Amino acid sequence: MKNKGLLSNRINVFRAEKRWSQQELADRVGVSRQTIASLEANKYNPSLMLAFEIARVFGENLEEVFTYELIEGEEK
Repeated sequence: MKNKGLLSNRINVFRAEKRWSQQELADRVGVSRQTIASLEANKYNPSLMLAFEIARVFGENLEEVFTYELIEGEEK
């Protein structure tokens, strides 16, 4: 058996609550708007530093913004 994890986030939820555009959030954490769009679409996993910074600017704990789920499966 091989275990894999899935990282998901609620960036778009917290961003909407703050009424911030993707660009506003990007400026606050020091990345491009495209990076925020990729994160929201779950096409990109952030570095640990970026994940903590995003949670910090929202005033939330890391676990409130990002969720890691372990998925069990067979190795191919």
